[in-house]
Amino acid sequence: QVQLVESGGGFVQAGGSLRLSCAASGRAISDYVIGWFRQPPGKERESVASISWRGSRTWYANAVKGRFTISRDNAKNTVYLQMNSLRPEDTAVYYCAADFTDVLRTSVDKYDSWGQGTQVTVTS
Repeated sequence: QVQLVESGGGFVQAGGSLRLSCAASGRAISDYVIGWFRQPPGKERESVASISWRGSRTWYANAVKGRFTISRDNAKNTVYLQMNSLRPEDTAVYYCAADFTDVLRTSVDKYDSWGQGTQVTVTS
């Protein structure tokens, strides 16, 4: 099973940018769809973006479309989430997760492996 570690979170002012990384070990990340999820304080975990095995297909939640970009570098065993024009409502713990099927899915329970999360805080 693949192990995932997120990094790149932090504090940023509204309008700023962050790039999150999801590094894989134990198995090639190219075998998995990778999804980014977030969990705001006191709320349920929600899907943000996902990317297919080869990166040819992507999906974005409406709330982040046009501001966030998911990409992958399979040679580096890493998936990225570039977050621009950040808003206070983007504040959450961000998680990456792996799905062994090459289907872009949004349900938390469809993903097999999860990272520990990285905190993103956007101040107004």
